Amino acid sequence: MSPQNESMVFVIDDDASVRRALARLLRSVGYPYECFPSAHAFLARPPVAVPSCVVLDFRMPGLDGLELQNALIAAGRDESLVFITGHGDIPTCANAMKAGAIDFLSKPFRDEDLLNAIARSLRVAQRLLAEHAERTRFRRS
Repeated sequence: MSPQNESMVFVIDDDASVRRALARLLRSVGYPYECFPSAHAFLARPPVAVPSCVVLDFRMPGLDGLELQNALIAAGRDESLVFITGHGDIPTCANAMKAGAIDFLSKPFRDEDLLNAIARSLRVAQRLLAEHAERTRFRRS
């Protein structure tokens, strides 16, 4: 089984055409994925037990990208984040990266850049899951 089949990529963007384009890209390289129109819709889904990456638009109605990032951190969730935006600036990017984002890509971005960011993100998520499992085993012994 390839690493892509042992992971999950979540796409969160309020623009349906962006969700469709990213779904096509992910499907073309074999990543399992789910798409969501909002951060709230994503948060309603239970976490998965495999390494996961969240590709999310920075500016969305309701919870924006940074607010979702903070909610995931507060909930102790291990998803790694890759921000995509058409409205990025240096302070916004710096805040996202300081809080643990793997990458911050400006639209339009190259498919290769996004796929590389997702691969890095999934490696980080795998490491975080392994560390969490080790901490759990240590506490039980």
